[in-house]
Amino acid sequence: MTRFSLLDLVPVVEGGTVGTALANAADLARHAETLGYGRYWVAEHHGMTGIASAATAVVIGHVAAATSTIRVGAGGIMLPNHAPLVIAEQFGTLEALFPGRIDLGFGRAPGSDQRVARALRRTLETDPNAFPQDVLEVMSYFADDGQTGIRATPGAGANVPLWILGSSLFGAQLAAALGLPYAFASHFAPDALDQALAIYRRDFRPSAQLDRPHAMAGFNVFAADTDAEAELLASSQQQAFVALRTGNPRQLPPPVPGYRASLPPAQAVILDHVLACSAIGSPQTVQAGLKAFIDRTQVDEVMITSAIHDHTARKRSIAIAAEAMQALTA
Repeated sequence: MTRFSLLDLVPVVEGGTVGTALANAADLARHAETLGYGRYWVAEHHGMTGIASAATAVVIGHVAAATSTIRVGAGGIMLPNHAPLVIAEQFGTLEALFPGRIDLGFGRAPGSDQRVARALRRTLETDPNAFPQDVLEVMSYFADDGQTGIRATPGAGANVPLWILGSSLFGAQLAAALGLPYAFASHFAPDALDQALAIYRRDFRPSAQLDRPHAMAGFNVFAADTDAEAELLASSQQQAFVALRTGNPRQLPPPVPGYRASLPPAQAVILDHVLACSAIGSPQTVQAGLKAFIDRTQVDEVMITSAIHDHTARKRSIAIAAEAMQALTA
């Protein structure tokens, strides 16, 4: 059975506020919980006016407090931005507050530009190959094995499942070597999806956390009662992606009829590439798109995501996606 979960970047819409975005996140997570989603994840981004999840651990606590059973976690924490001990303490605290419900996924991208990375007080000259050592350090704090000479309080002995996230082959290789579950960011970086999954499954080594590979992949869903309505809803995220990729990030704009058709060819190519792993349309269209994606990837879990300007329409979209997933796994 293919599980399904929800990734929320906690979008701040044009004309909206961070407070409203955070209230919507809690409401969306409660809704996802009733629909059968297994996880609700938020991701660390910095310096972006359209994303309200920069203080990722704080947002996770806010959402976990508003829900009862759904797992809540980070998809992910950008570990180069942080001392591993701080992350162990933060997520050890979250696990103490919400036992058995907290996930911790690690990425090695900064989640920001170089200016913001400097403001986060981490050197930009850090060797990217230090990422595996940082992951092992967090694992050591949770295991309380004495390897670091420091006891994380909270954190020591915490049962927080760890994930490796990625959009290249590096994360697949690391997740396989450490015996951790692996999540691929195909919802915005689809290029290496098939190769990364193949490497992860081929090279996986069982660990104390996981005895066999567990792969997740991101997939955009913009669902509505009709294909035309869904195309309109998707235009908000399409505008935001084009703005980001052309160096002009913005808050999530309202939908624009005919937006995709209005783009110059170069921007249309960018957009089609970024959103290659997507289903936009009616319940039937979405179900067909999800089926094709699952058949292609054979993932254990689909991480559904999308940014829709109207909160009610977004709740309807994730409901349609849940119905499609339940029909496919029945």
